Amino acid sequence: MNATSLSLNTPTPSRGRQVLGLVGWLLLCFAAAGVGGLASANAAGFYGALTRPDWAPPAWLFGPVWSALYTLMAISAWLVWRRGGWAAAPGALGLFVAQLAVNASWSWFFFVWHLGAASLAVQVVLLALVLANLVAFWRRSALAGALLLPYMAWLGFAGALMTTVWRLNPAQLG
Repeated sequence: MNATSLSLNTPTPSRGRQVLGLVGWLLLCFAAAGVGGLASANAAGFYGALTRPDWAPPAWLFGPVWSALYTLMAISAWLVWRRGGWAAAPGALGLFVAQLAVNASWSWFFFVWHLGAASLAVQVVLLALVLANLVAFWRRSALAGALLLPYMAWLGFAGALMTTVWRLNPAQLG
């Protein structure tokens, strides 16, 4: 079944339900951000004390970038959800929730527990989940898939940065 036939067979939610759905997806994404944020409470100090490559962005940039990415992620999930809800896309939306959980866990591995190898493993799992999610969303809505591209790109960059920082700081990120 393609996205066109799906949209013809499923009723579009009312405007009020669509707004509530978008708010729900935003709340879910920012709840995940909050869980990661709890782990990142002392991140600036820890990150500032680490040896970083010259191409590392300043610590202040991460908050605005992640805020924009979580917003795009929520809109992406909402676009898929509004075409029939969970019943129409349980696999795609389930992947989305799974990657959010893994995303929220990464900060704990890196900033709280200082586990470089485990952080890298979580990063690889996250990249795989987001790629699968991007494909699943794209099949339902090209725009929903495209909205995950900046997230995928940032994760690639962040993974390279984290791996480099880990290699430069073996004592701190054992």
